[in-house]
Amino acid sequence: MAEVSLTSVSKTYPDGTHAVRDLDLDIADGEFLVLVGPSGCGKSTALRMVAGLEAISSGELRIGGRHVNNVAARDRDVAMVFQSYALYPHLSVRDNIGFGLQLRKVRKAEINQRVEAVAHTLGLFEHLDRKPRNLSGGQRQRVAMGRAIVRNPQAFLMDEPLSNLDAKLRVQMRAEISRLQRELGVTTLYVTHDQVEAMTLGDRVAVIKKGVLQQVAAPQELYEHPVNLFVAGFIGSPAMNLVQGTIESGDGDAAHHLRLGSQRIPLPDSVLARTPGLRAAVGTAVAVGIRPEDMEDASVADAEPGPTLGSTAELVEALGAELLVHFVLDAADVVTEDTKELARDVGQELTEGEETATTPMIARFSPRSPVQEGASVRVRFDPERLYFFDLATGEAFDSADRTPTQMRGDA
Repeated sequence: MAEVSLTSVSKTYPDGTHAVRDLDLDIADGEFLVLVGPSGCGKSTALRMVAGLEAISSGELRIGGRHVNNVAARDRDVAMVFQSYALYPHLSVRDNIGFGLQLRKVRKAEINQRVEAVAHTLGLFEHLDRKPRNLSGGQRQRVAMGRAIVRNPQAFLMDEPLSNLDAKLRVQMRAEISRLQRELGVTTLYVTHDQVEAMTLGDRVAVIKKGVLQQVAAPQELYEHPVNLFVAGFIGSPAMNLVQGTIESGDGDAAHHLRLGSQRIPLPDSVLARTPGLRAAVGTAVAVGIRPEDMEDASVADAEPGPTLGSTAELVEALGAELLVHFVLDAADVVTEDTKELARDVGQELTEGEETATTPMIARFSPRSPVQEGASVRVRFDPERLYFFDLATGEAFDSADRTPTQMRGDA
């Protein structure tokens, strides 16, 4: 096992495309770090540079303290698990797992011993003599993982290994990968587009946008304290609601208010104390974020006290344990470089300067809520759970009660 360190690593292609820009990331010995971001953000390119499959344009890569920029992929002592499994169809499971050891001229008896030990760990022992075509998707993925594990590498590199599996099997394999990584204690760099995968697997998660590292932190830190609009909108499912609001001076009942369209919400002093940067934003538009799970139906008897937003329930999705309630606020939506990138990732387009006067919102209600589609609804929330971002820069307003998250990926 070994730490992996990237210092100002960049990748620029001959046509001038910057796939990765000045990536600083330190992955500790035995750590599971996940790179996550939209399609085309540069996360797979970063992984391939660590693997030696892409040349590094500038910067320094070290594995186990050894400078490896110009070391061939086969000599870096890392093992890669691909999205496509990359199994040899004519070889048995036993030979697929042991193929790398055969290339290294390891003794046959040792190969068999190591392959069978790995097969037991992965639940593949009874399938050792079968061909890949006779295996399920999950079993094929375990074979691909077994081929990496059997080499005892310094680091595992995984490039969206679960994207070809159905939803139920992905959940099962997430648990399997997490268990194996803990048992083996191998330094792991894992790339995915799925932020749920990232949050459930990673000791830390690094969010990338257009080749630039946005934030790296423990999953809960990312969720609770996003440093900018992009991280806020990308981490969380359903995504954080983002809407334009204005901070207004108070008029007796509260020192300050938040204006959201036609609705005016008192802000307790504690919000301004927690987010002192807001004081300088009085009278100007800001981006306001609130997560769906931080809103509840005000008609439910035991709902926590707090301000409410009035609207109409346009769609109610009953999911058994919860209701996802879609409604619209009469406040402008947020259109910035960050939110345009988030929209593109889900196949939509936002045009700057063409903000709409209304914003679609999603609330996560208790299944006890009597809300009905087409009926009026009052949505209660805790103002302490609001997030505020600068519209010009996309950065979160300073918070006095949280430890600043390092932008550099130091462990």
